[in-house]
Amino acid sequence: MIIEWNAHMFSSDTDRYPFHPRATYTPDAQQRSDDPLVDYVARMDREGIDRAVLVQPEPYGDDHRLVLDCLQREPERFWGTSLFYPGDPDAPDKLTDLVRREPKIVATRFHAHRGKTEYFERLDEPGVRALWKRAGELGLIIELHIGPEYGAQVAEAIEAYPDAPVLIDHLAEPHMGTAVEYADILALATLPWVYMKLSGLNHFSDDGPLYLGAKAFTHLVIEAFGWERMVWGGGTPGIVDAHFDEASAMPRAQVKGDNLVRLLSANSR
Repeated sequence: MIIEWNAHMFSSDTDRYPFHPRATYTPDAQQRSDDPLVDYVARMDREGIDRAVLVQPEPYGDDHRLVLDCLQREPERFWGTSLFYPGDPDAPDKLTDLVRREPKIVATRFHAHRGKTEYFERLDEPGVRALWKRAGELGLIIELHIGPEYGAQVAEAIEAYPDAPVLIDHLAEPHMGTAVEYADILALATLPWVYMKLSGLNHFSDDGPLYLGAKAFTHLVIEAFGWERMVWGGGTPGIVDAHFDEASAMPRAQVKGDNLVRLLSANSR
């Protein structure tokens, strides 16, 4: 089974799905589809993707109407993630209400890297810890879109809440930090329940679609986390074959989807 954990849904209908007043960026709605779900399903069929996790986009903030509508239309094919503002004291309760309304929500996402402190500055802030703790209590995965400078703080948060699985997005944006800082990211591989997503290669490499120029780097990450805790997300599934070129068919299948099946099943409510 091939699973993509990366897709953002954007609609041109800003009356029905308005961008959030606190959005960190706003796309051009006129360039978006009237029905993004139909477009994405067509992409899944072209790429041979069986199922997907729809990631709540930042422009919608904590307004989850679009992703909820998508989950209701295709409940057998999709899961979804959530996004909240840790500085909002009601955020943990809002997360609880969302998960009770829609059990297909499987994660909540935190954003923090250099140049992005709109949500929080540190992972030990009370609002972040309260939301992280509630997500773990609800059986959710902690999805982290972080830069390398947050690696040590992630380790501290995991020590405080060791039972919540963690999925790190986009190889932890290696271009946004130093080699010394990235060592803290690689050190997270020694902790149980920390997964790394093989995605975001286009953020620091321009030789798509397979980004072969990044293989020396991705091999270091793969060596640290092992194929058992690497998951694919974004681009083409052929990226897995290109960057796991020394692996057999079984590890590649694990990275393309089976690892996520195991993670989602172990953390199911």
